[in-house]
Amino acid sequence: MTRLLLIEDDPAVRRGVVLGLSRNGHETEAVGTGEDGLEALAAFKPDLVLLDLMLPGMSGLEVCSRIRETSSLPIVILSARGDDIDVVIGLEAGADDYVVKPASAALIEARIRAVMRRVAPAQADTGSDAGPTAVGDLEIDRASLIVRKHGSELPLAPSELKLLLFLSAAPEQTFSRRQLLEDIWEHSYYGDARLVDACVMRLRAKIEEDPRRPAYVQTVRGFGYRFGPLPV
Repeated sequence: MTRLLLIEDDPAVRRGVVLGLSRNGHETEAVGTGEDGLEALAAFKPDLVLLDLMLPGMSGLEVCSRIRETSSLPIVILSARGDDIDVVIGLEAGADDYVVKPASAALIEARIRAVMRRVAPAQADTGSDAGPTAVGDLEIDRASLIVRKHGSELPLAPSELKLLLFLSAAPEQTFSRRQLLEDIWEHSYYGDARLVDACVMRLRAKIEEDPRRPAYVQTVRGFGYRFGPLPV
């Protein structure tokens, strides 16, 4: 059973989402404000947060940023507009995925399952039977799913970790944004390319010495991304 925290100010949407989640066996706590959501984090200890952006008082973007200051807890944004710039900002603030409202219970469930799978990547995808690997100033431990830089553990969100594990498992191989969407986010439509770009930006900020001149996650212009090769 997955414990879910829903932060959504619309009572009708709250009831509908909670009903759908309950039918899929989830234990759900639902609140209507960002302030109540942050309080519920400590008391309820959810496995994942479903977060509306347009909240009264403290915005969803601020809630997302506050969570990311101390936690890598998976966050899925709920947005009424798929092209809203706030969605992109939310992804850049640390959200792992987003769902455009109104959304069916089946779609929300699919997004939850996909994000939770990224929390514990499969051995076949990450090579988790191998020991820690030193790459430049990074140490990637696939067994414990821990990444260290200069010996200090990095607080990577689930999508950031899965992206790094995926790319570093095939160094110097270039992957298109569509490939990354399908393999990591399990999305199959092009409109979500911003998920990849926002995640790459966040990951670079944590692992690169200079994110403007990345050594690890490199851009292949007009196509996608690759891991390395590192400069000699």
